[in-house]
Amino acid sequence: MNIMKEKYQNEVLPVLMKELGFTNIHQVPRISKISVNIGVGEALDNAKAIDAAVGDLETVTGQHVVVTKATKSIAAFKLREGRAIGAMTTLRGEKMWAFFDRLVNVALPRVRDFRGISPDAFDGRGNYTLGLREQLIFPEIEFDKIDKIRGLEITIVTTAQNDDQARLMLGLLGMPFRKDE
Repeated sequence: MNIMKEKYQNEVLPVLMKELGFTNIHQVPRISKISVNIGVGEALDNAKAIDAAVGDLETVTGQHVVVTKATKSIAAFKLREGRAIGAMTTLRGEKMWAFFDRLVNVALPRVRDFRGISPDAFDGRGNYTLGLREQLIFPEIEFDKIDKIRGLEITIVTTAQNDDQARLMLGLLGMPFRKDE
């Protein structure tokens, strides 16, 4: 079993039950899935960009990646319906816990001038979205093998009823939230 999953079950779960006043463990918020995606705007000009983004995402997540396509045409962006414009994957179970562990303990501390992540990026329903400027913070990606630095977006979907419950849970799991002065 994953270290982060053990930490959730042995340390975080009892604290959440006590703090939030739950009597049943099924009421306690948990992470249900993590969605990771890369938008590749330059894929319209460079067809190989989408392949590089898919490769990077598969390396980071260790899972098959789906290429996302435009759902409608937008003339101002020179975009046609059906063109490949990004890559995404959804992690659940053991791979989700392994990715979350690497994100919190390995990748985020490697960000330049890191002072913590914003505690305000919740959507109102307990889900947290984090944008990263470069994929190089993951140690699996070799600097020499990338064609371009790309950002990626990570959405952590929880079963929490509100943002405060999700913030408490993620904080207890070790998410490095910024302390606003």
